[in-house]
This record gives sequence, structure tokens and C-alpha cells, in this order.
Amino acid sequence: MHRDIQLNQWNAICPLERIVPDTGVCALLNGRQVAVFRVGAESPRLFAIDNYDPNSHAAVLSRGLIGSIGERVVVASPIYKQHFDLRTGECLEVPQHSVSSYPVRVQDGQVWVGA
Repeated sequence: MHRDIQLNQWNAICPLERIVPDTGVCALLNGRQVAVFRVGAESPRLFAIDNYDPNSHAAVLSRGLIGSIGERVVVASPIYKQHFDLRTGECLEVPQHSVSSYPVRVQDGQVWVGA
């Protein structure tokens, strides 16, 4: 579920260079943990979803392994290995445990997340 935001609600996270390619970092936005992922090195794609894994009840998704299932870019939770679509936040194995996704952009080398 993608959150509806207004453009004045963008939050600076960190410089893009601080996110190692094909990994995630955790950011605190308005009291909520958000996992921000950088996929690829040359022309990176950025994604953001909730960091909280509703299957394990732990804030761990930013530490998961990034991969793909078909056309979907996913992160596998490090606890029970459920896959979350990085575009939508959908949990592929247990859709009722899906998480929110957030818009991400890079401006002047800085990563911004809308929340």
C-alpha cells in the first residue's frame, strides 16, 4: 500500500553514497522505522518500505537480502524469509502481512523519502 503524501513531506535520509549497493538502511521518519534500499550500483533504483516485519514482529527488513522473483524486486526477511515486494510492500507468502511502501528520490546526491 503506497502512502498518499504531499510534496512538502519529503525527509532527507542520507547521501546516496552511504548506502552500499544492493543493501538497505533503516531511517526513523516521524517516529516510524522505514527501510530504504539501493538496488544496483551504476544506475541505482531506490525503494522504501516499513522496516517492521509483521511475520516475526521485529524491525529487521532493512537487513534482509535483496533479490527478485520473476519481475518483482524483493527483500527476504532475515527471520522467517518471507519476501516483500520493494515497490508495493506486498508480502508474497502472506499478503495480509504486507507493509507500507514510500516514494523515494535522489536530489543533489541526497536520498529523500516521502512519509
